[in-house]
Amino acid sequence: MTHHAAHEQATAARDQEIRAAAAHLGRRRFLTVTGAAAALAFATNLPGTGAYAAEADARKISENPFTLGVASGDPLPGSVVLWTRLAPRPYEPGNGMPDARVPVRWEVAYDEKFRRLAGQGRADAHPEFNHSVHIEPTGLAPDRVYYYRFRAGDWTSPVGRTRTAPARATRLSELKLAAVSCQAYHDGYYTAYRHLAQEDLDIVFHLGDYLYEYPVTAAGGARNYTDRTLPDLFNRETVTLEDYRLRYALYKSDPDLQAAHAAHPFIVTWDDHEVENNYASDISEDNLPPAEFLIRRAAAYRAYWENQPLRAPQRPNGPDAQLYRRVHYGQLAQFDILDTRQYRSDQAYGDGWHAPGPESQDPARTLTGATQERWLIDGWRESSALWNVLPQQVTFSERRNATTADYKVSMDGWDGYPASRERLLAGAEAAGADNLVVLTGDVHVHYAFDIKRDFADPGSRTAGVEFVTTSIASGKDGAQKPPNWDTYMAANPHLKFYDGRRGYVTVTLDRDAARADYRTVTAVTTPGAPVSTAASFVSQAGHPGLQSA
Repeated sequence: MTHHAAHEQATAARDQEIRAAAAHLGRRRFLTVTGAAAALAFATNLPGTGAYAAEADARKISENPFTLGVASGDPLPGSVVLWTRLAPRPYEPGNGMPDARVPVRWEVAYDEKFRRLAGQGRADAHPEFNHSVHIEPTGLAPDRVYYYRFRAGDWTSPVGRTRTAPARATRLSELKLAAVSCQAYHDGYYTAYRHLAQEDLDIVFHLGDYLYEYPVTAAGGARNYTDRTLPDLFNRETVTLEDYRLRYALYKSDPDLQAAHAAHPFIVTWDDHEVENNYASDISEDNLPPAEFLIRRAAAYRAYWENQPLRAPQRPNGPDAQLYRRVHYGQLAQFDILDTRQYRSDQAYGDGWHAPGPESQDPARTLTGATQERWLIDGWRESSALWNVLPQQVTFSERRNATTADYKVSMDGWDGYPASRERLLAGAEAAGADNLVVLTGDVHVHYAFDIKRDFADPGSRTAGVEFVTTSIASGKDGAQKPPNWDTYMAANPHLKFYDGRRGYVTVTLDRDAARADYRTVTAVTTPGAPVSTAASFVSQAGHPGLQSA
């Protein structure tokens, strides 16, 4: 028996063991008792070592391997990440690819027809990383549009469009970005992404919940497919590495999501559903033993990296990954992308909505972890940018649910970690980060907030502004004025706008102001809805505070 054949036999035996254990013990409990699952989730399995060193003949790929499209992200002045994943049959385990590395050629061009190349090369799509490819070409010009594509055997990918960041010293006059989040496939169509693909943007920030762990029915949930049936393997919660990989294949097969990725570079960060709802560090929603939950987290983090245009430093090491990072756009904007899940203290009072109290107000509690908190504040001290932008996950501004003294706030957002929020606001103030803009996702509604230096005093100084984007699909169609609209607007005088429909936010930064345009679609449970601007706000540079545009 050859070494490769022996490996395949061992792999089959391992998979059979995992399936048998899962069937006998249930999908959650089996993780604690089978060493095979732990090995699957934690093993580094670096390409080029062991059984996967063999190279497959790409010419033998008989079906289109580029069913998941292309993407780019994390722009630098001379580089941008290019991504694709080979998956001829995306809805089945293994995606129709061999257990071998496959050579992939890539090209970057100045023009859409690839008459003038700016770079080209070859990379291997390794089975250890689910045949994903992450290319980091260098030597590109700053602040320039490029086109890119991949080839595997006789197949050529769709063409993607991307753009590098401006040089750090550039006095940039304007930058336009979009913020998106929360794309539960089973809650509706990605119509908003089709419109986003048509926007004139420099960069898109995905603020989390790119994936949901919840089951997707044969009809695609609220999509209610009548022309196709999804395999039953999607109709279960994601737990194992294979589960997460397949769920990304389902999500990324959506043509509207592919169109948005092909049109714009993305900078991504995760929230909770990429692993499990409302997890906190190594604490799961159901309070499983941490060692058990970290196996699942390792699998989820690995699949996330495999399916996003992320650089090598963001590649996970088991259940750990440094996703927080900093991106500069000339002298106009500094982006500090946060991770508010991996390092946070457990939610106070068992999570949910509660009145503030000693547990939530404990100064030792943190949403970012001490290391990330110091990194952020130190970055503000060193910033020379006009706008200091904080793309992150959960609502930063105070959000009371009643006008009375017995109001409650969300323990999962910054309201559940007020000491952590105060340290950041004090740090921004001390650093002179006057033009602070927070970008937020998570809550499936549009909000526009003035960030008050003291939320208990409506007359206190405005320290910045927060633009909260609604979901792409999560929550289904939504409503312009949700049932709690009147209460929220009255209870939170710093809340300037609230809309419960689906969509995204575009933000234009220039030397004078930040302008947010809140884009909404009329429905997501049926495809093809139009998009419109529900409201627009500006905040003047040097004088933070929202005014209607």
